[in-house]
Amino acid sequence: MHRHTHLFKKTGLAATVSLALTAALSAQAEEKVLNVYNWSDYMNPEAITQFEKETGIKVNYDVYDSNEVLEAKLMSGGTGYDVVVPTGAFLERQVQAGIYAEINHSELTNYGNLDTAMIDKVSRHDAGNKHNVPYTWGTIGLGYNEEMIRARLGDMPVNTLDLIFKPEVAAKLADCGIALLDSPAEVMSIALNYIGLDPNSEKKSDLKQGETLLKSVRSSYKYFHSGKYISDLANGEVCVALGYNGDILQAQGRAEEAGQGVKVNYTIPKEGTLVWFDLLAIPADAPHPEAAHKFIDFILKPEISASISNYVYYAVANKAAEPLLNEDVRTNPGIYPSEAVKANLFTQNAHTAKFDRILTRSWTNVKTGR
Repeated sequence: MHRHTHLFKKTGLAATVSLALTAALSAQAEEKVLNVYNWSDYMNPEAITQFEKETGIKVNYDVYDSNEVLEAKLMSGGTGYDVVVPTGAFLERQVQAGIYAEINHSELTNYGNLDTAMIDKVSRHDAGNKHNVPYTWGTIGLGYNEEMIRARLGDMPVNTLDLIFKPEVAAKLADCGIALLDSPAEVMSIALNYIGLDPNSEKKSDLKQGETLLKSVRSSYKYFHSGKYISDLANGEVCVALGYNGDILQAQGRAEEAGQGVKVNYTIPKEGTLVWFDLLAIPADAPHPEAAHKFIDFILKPEISASISNYVYYAVANKAAEPLLNEDVRTNPGIYPSEAVKANLFTQNAHTAKFDRILTRSWTNVKTGR
């Protein structure tokens, strides 16, 4: 009996030692790798290099171009990602599904740099902001080729969704190319708002009206895609795109660099549009949560946040970064809009799964022109 106890103690000790070893090993492994899944064209590559240099953590970086793609991956579980960047309404629904770990704010020394007004808006999606840290925010609006539009519409105002939602106007632009985001939730809410309905309505009759509107102009659209319009606007392949503000401003920059005389502009439509927030989040099954916290804290440094905003042409929700922004970014109303324009923007609520199913069907009907 005595011997047995002694043996037990020994194996107990061995188990403790091997547990400690495993923990030490996993902490080591923890330190060295970070798997990030982010939107395409959405990070200053130099920031990644700097993070790797400062921390010795190797970053594996993958990209997607729609919330639906990210959600499908997250819902199936075991992605191996440590940091992902969902949009507010999607995060809201994913939090309810238990997909994210709580973020330990005490590990984020730079959390105080964030804009409290923005944090407050985001908390509608995630009470107490327990599962997210705001990354960037922006609007969905119209990118257009100045010359091509003027040639077809004369001096008609361009800060209106009539360009893409009014059949007789869109028809005049069909030959030079209209592109729309392939983002059912966002485009439908903008369409509903345009016809005077609640952008967050889940009524079947309202959705039907939105679908009818989109079908009435569908024949004038060149395609639905959430990334392709950037290069197409820049090289004159399309003349109007309903897209994300920073993407369109990137297209503007590319067009200027190419020096082919293509002039791309961005406008926030007067009818109002969607303001969105993209949020840094850590999946519940993230293999490297410590590295994930380090990365998020690194992004919250004023100079890193500013370098991202300067690179991607999106606003960051980081007050401390504002003095470090390039003049052309800080003063661009398409990136940092005036309070008056902000007042006309709406946020998107999370959809119920039931509504999402009907929306997906409706969207397929619009795209295929059924």
